[in-house]
Amino acid sequence: MMQMLVAGGMTLLSDFERQADADNPRGYCEWEPAKLLPKEPHRIDEAEGKVVKVISQLLMSVPEGRQYKVIFMQRPLPEVLASQEEMLKRRGKSDFASQEAMSVAFEKHLKEVNSWFLKRPDIKIIRLPYARVLEEPRVVSQELKTFLGIDLNVEAMAQQVDLSLYRNRRS
Repeated sequence: MMQMLVAGGMTLLSDFERQADADNPRGYCEWEPAKLLPKEPHRIDEAEGKVVKVISQLLMSVPEGRQYKVIFMQRPLPEVLASQEEMLKRRGKSDFASQEAMSVAFEKHLKEVNSWFLKRPDIKIIRLPYARVLEEPRVVSQELKTFLGIDLNVEAMAQQVDLSLYRNRRS
């Protein structure tokens, strides 16, 4: 998604600290100060007019008093868990919790995030199923252009989708 938005013409806020690797060969597009949002919520000001990746847990720390547009990527939990497990295996970590325990924790977190969104009228959200982005990149890119209300290059966005990177699929 981040590569799509940048190709479309948006400015990325990233520190490029985390380099591309086997788990994410096109890079992470992360911004380390996002981790500081719970204690330093004003740091989000640095993202004004830019696209920034913020995980859902940290998203709940953005302060009120601004207008936000959130692209909420949704992926089936079995795929998220499989991806996490593969990443941990590659890094030599074997302390991965059971799939069942992780699934319960993720489901609980998603409910908390969804409840939080309902309490935040300052946040406009578009929910995009991961598989749909891959299946309909042009349609989704046009929807993003409309949602964000900026002139994005829809064709360039759609061209960023690489189906070979859709690993850990689960039916």
